Amino acid sequence: MKEDLTLNQQSMNRIFNHLSSSIDPVISDILDRALYGRELSRRDALELFNTTGINFGLLMLVADEVRRRSVGDTVTFVVNRNINFTNICIARCRFCAFSRDKTDSEAYLLPKDEVAKRAEEAWRSGATEVCIQGGLHPDIDGYFYAQICKTIRERVPQIHIHAFSPMEIVHGAEKAGLTITEHLKLLKEAGLDSMPGTAAEILDDHVRRAICPGKIDSKTWVDTVKTAHKLGIPTTSTIMYGHIDQPQHWVNHLDLLREIQKETSGFTEFIPLSFVHPNTALYKSGAARPGATGAEDVKLHAVSRLMLNSHIKNIQASWVKLGPRLAQICLVAGANDLGGTLIEENISRAAGATTGQTLDPAEIIRLILDIGRVPAQRSTTYEILKLL
Repeated sequence: MKEDLTLNQQSMNRIFNHLSSSIDPVISDILDRALYGRELSRRDALELFNTTGINFGLLMLVADEVRRRSVGDTVTFVVNRNINFTNICIARCRFCAFSRDKTDSEAYLLPKDEVAKRAEEAWRSGATEVCIQGGLHPDIDGYFYAQICKTIRERVPQIHIHAFSPMEIVHGAEKAGLTITEHLKLLKEAGLDSMPGTAAEILDDHVRRAICPGKIDSKTWVDTVKTAHKLGIPTTSTIMYGHIDQPQHWVNHLDLLREIQKETSGFTEFIPLSFVHPNTALYKSGAARPGATGAEDVKLHAVSRLMLNSHIKNIQASWVKLGPRLAQICLVAGANDLGGTLIEENISRAAGATTGQTLDPAEIIRLILDIGRVPAQRSTTYEILKLL
């Protein structure tokens, strides 16, 4: 037995000696510091985004090990339903193929009772959350948003209401003549539990002017999120990448989210959202590339883990944007969550996503078990509801 262990150690040493000659010492130093919990700089992160070959593989290994040390081997998901209550939108972002004008034959606005009915259906089918977002309808305001929350809360008091992006918060407040604080307080009193941190896209105003000129600027997004956190409304955090952006934008975005979290501790998770391109005006006009590459997708999750780990523990791999198989790979590159079952998903599908509108819990569990991890159903705020 002792002889077998000695031979095994010798084999391992030969492997590591062979591989180490190909490892960039700069990358090795950055990853060594990450393993020991040191905060990475923006320059460090940019170096990691530029890795290739064995250095890219090492980035994945270290991100996975940091994930293991931080949150263990459990991979979580939430059973939820996505309800896009209107596709009528005045913003008309160039990366979006979901929005419609009021006069469009495909335009719709769900009555609040229909939204509540769908929330009740979700609860009866085992969902613990409804995620509610819609376009920026020119004729509805913050009071309408509050009525949606109130109607759901009256009909399904136990379900978690995760609703309204920072852009919707600003739009609803302006239409109702309210401040951001007043609008958020109104929604919280009506039953809002948490908010999706979408509409962030890239928190760089030069990029935002090119891809979503009708949306709020970076400062307004940040101020809205901070206000929500200070009022006790947690949010997710996101990035939408793979269009006209570059790694420097990703680094700056991650650093800004890290600084917000240091101040407020209000982010529950970070979700990289890969640009779904086929049906979007941004891509069709030739202004954007055809989405991120698979390597970029993996790097986003790995570097996010290393940059954010001390402050945002949960990194989600979105099966909607990546597809289930690539999302599974990201679980061995720093991610620890697969998002929600959704039941219905319209925005990515309109943009050209081919991964379907829902992912059955049994399939999520299969993906998790396949990589030797422990599946668990969670709440919106990452309380473990049951191990599976």
